[in-house]
Amino acid sequence: MIFLKKQNAPLKKQHDYIGWLLYALLAASVVAYAFTSSLFIGIGAFALVIVILLYEFRQSIKDEGTKGTVIDIAKALAAVAVVWLILIVVLGTTQPVNVVASCSMLPVLHRGDLVFLHGISNMSTFLQDNRIPVVNVSQSAFDSMYSNMNNEFLAYFAYLKSDPSYITATGNFSNSSFAIGLYNTHCIDYYSYLSEPLDYYKCRVPLSSQNGNLIRYSYSIGKVDINGTVEQEVYTSAITIANRTIVENYSNPIIIYATTPNDYFTGDIIHRMVAAMKVGSSYYILTKGDNNPGLDIEFGNYPINQSSVVGYTIADVPLIGYLKLIISGQLGAVSGCNQVILR
Repeated sequence: MIFLKKQNAPLKKQHDYIGWLLYALLAASVVAYAFTSSLFIGIGAFALVIVILLYEFRQSIKDEGTKGTVIDIAKALAAVAVVWLILIVVLGTTQPVNVVASCSMLPVLHRGDLVFLHGISNMSTFLQDNRIPVVNVSQSAFDSMYSNMNNEFLAYFAYLKSDPSYITATGNFSNSSFAIGLYNTHCIDYYSYLSEPLDYYKCRVPLSSQNGNLIRYSYSIGKVDINGTVEQEVYTSAITIANRTIVENYSNPIIIYATTPNDYFTGDIIHRMVAAMKVGSSYYILTKGDNNPGLDIEFGNYPINQSSVVGYTIADVPLIGYLKLIISGQLGAVSGCNQVILR
């Protein structure tokens, strides 16, 4: 038996070296993907995850046998489940950990950040403690808005006076070549699916068209850094609800909410609170990404019912979340990651 152990020791060391090499390559691939967003590197990292899982499974069977391997896997899964349950109880939310999948919260949160969330047990108290503007809205006014949401999806863009069909949110607007117009983003989304040449002019609406809406938007022209070049950007700087004007506050809490089938953007959204509408005993939250030119509602997402709010962020860890994005196949290029709005 002693002789056998001496013979197997070098073999086990070799296995350890291979394992450490695979993990080192995976770590390097994840970091490289985080900084380059290269689809090729992302696919390579995903392949490495598969190789590591197969390697570990094979080595475990050799060292522990099939029964021992099954027991080890069961123990690991049980440990993860126990930790997850503890986090759920302590943090008061069914989703205590999540990953930032977009660049809409730059520069505060980055794609690939692992975020920890705390639940909101009492929305009224939470809004009051964080000084979130709350506007009382009648049920009839809210129902009227909800039944005509396509008319609520409005955002400002700059357009060329010489070619009104050309619109943009960024550029150099200091000259007289551009003007600012209000556009129906639902219309833009509709025409973007058509095969015919897109004429954005069809989607422009009079500035007065939002006067009858529950929520009205005001714009400003700010600066945005695009790949190191500073340009100008048209963005929503304030909203008006029931004659109360609210400006964006970057000290408001960041929440995560679950979208509905009606929303244009789906999946879990991590954005900052802007305001809340109180309709009867329910609250509907309006949110915006710090790096987005407009609120979520302006681009096709409905006001968030308080029941859809998963929690608010309390901490984040950079880069770690990229592994989840890679495993879940979220490897494609993400818009907005090459620019940061300067405030």
